[in-house]
Amino acid sequence: MQQVKLVSADKELKFSLSGEIDAATSEDFYAQVAACYEHDKKDVLFDCAALTFIDSTTLGTFVKIYKKLNAEGYKVALENVRPNVKKLFEICALNTLMEIRS
Repeated sequence: MQQVKLVSADKELKFSLSGEIDAATSEDFYAQVAACYEHDKKDVLFDCAALTFIDSTTLGTFVKIYKKLNAEGYKVALENVRPNVKKLFEICALNTLMEIRS
């Protein structure tokens, strides 16, 4: 089960991600993030401390979010990324598009 929760909207939209986000839930993930972003356009930060698993579909969803925000001059960053998730971003070189904070 995956959870996407907007936890702050001060200087950036900060989402807490938890559980697993995969092919079955990635559209939901995108819809929730996009709805919040359309309501209040600013940089997006994903807190991934409780995110345990993503698949290639989810990586594509992160790219989709990145492209949408980047086209409008905003940034996407991730923090507290577990090693197994971080490795996927590095293998696909997505860490060169999105900041991965310690």
